[in-house]
Amino acid sequence: MIPVNEQRARLAILISYGLSRSLFAQLMQQTDSAQVILSAGREQWRAWGLNEKQQTALSNPSWQEADKQLTWQEKNPSTQHIIFWDSPTYPTRLSAIADAPPVLWVRGDITTLTTPQIAIVGSRNASASGNKIAFDFAQEFAQSGMTVTSGLAGGIDAAAHAGALAAKDGQSIGVLGTGVDVMYPARNKPLAEQMLTRGAIISEFPLGSRAEAWHFPQRNRIISGLSLGILVVEAAENSGSLITARLALEQGREVFAIPGSIHNPLAKGCHQLIKRGQAKLSETVADVLSELSGQLRPFLREKTATSPPPDDLSDAAKKLLMQIPFEPMLGDDLIVKAKISAAECASLLLELEMSDSVEIYGGNKIARIR
Repeated sequence: MIPVNEQRARLAILISYGLSRSLFAQLMQQTDSAQVILSAGREQWRAWGLNEKQQTALSNPSWQEADKQLTWQEKNPSTQHIIFWDSPTYPTRLSAIADAPPVLWVRGDITTLTTPQIAIVGSRNASASGNKIAFDFAQEFAQSGMTVTSGLAGGIDAAAHAGALAAKDGQSIGVLGTGVDVMYPARNKPLAEQMLTRGAIISEFPLGSRAEAWHFPQRNRIISGLSLGILVVEAAENSGSLITARLALEQGREVFAIPGSIHNPLAKGCHQLIKRGQAKLSETVADVLSELSGQLRPFLREKTATSPPPDDLSDAAKKLLMQIPFEPMLGDDLIVKAKISAAECASLLLELEMSDSVEIYGGNKIARIR
């Protein structure tokens, strides 16, 4: 647990004008204490290589703003959180990227940040078919047990969040380019409110931060950093979604893209990623889950161990369900594994599908969803 005085000192430095997050990280490597940094004095600051502007910023830390942030957290500690990079609740995957945010503001269920996530990104001015694809894919991902992460912008982002929330027990995370108390665009506020009970909204920007053009490319590294992989649904050439894809590749994440019409300018970014070998062509959710299966196994093993079969199933269906993994597998392989006939397997799978225990995908693939 980080002492409150240390939290206060860190926030006072981070919010001070003239100090970047990268400089703050360097200073913390020197001392491991924001309180020590502030008390070091100008002679030591100069020895650390700080210029006059930076020294002046440390001489005038933003104590009032820091107190404002901590008061916000104290008002509702169950749903309003400030988490630092060395807090036990900081998401592990995000902490591993090169420029992980030193602090995150979170509203909602903080445990969602540690769930297996798939990012869905794309154009703010998406086509009707693009929005439907994002919605449908997100709903299937959520039904498969993955949390859907995006940027809570218009178009593909909003469709992806809505699709995840449409699934039973679906969860979604929105990464903002503003403070978590400022909703941009404002029309997404109802969607964000739903996410507070079925996920979270997060930001690296302090409370009250308004939308700035440079915030959004910067927040994209968090979207990809939290996720196992990203799916690009519709993206024009040189769009922000391609920035997210590039960041994902740099972070070692899997990148997927949905192809579209050669006449659709919003498909050109996806085609560009596929042609360059930077993204895997994806036509179904199963295509993505199959690629991510290795990374999902630790989560799926945990889920398998804690999820007994539904009580309303026949004994034969329960037995078959225990043979089905949470990652997609071929129906023919299931028949061999379960040592039953194709007809019996088809009958039992229908029972399992009717109870919402499995998902049937194209290409004769099946996955357990509860």
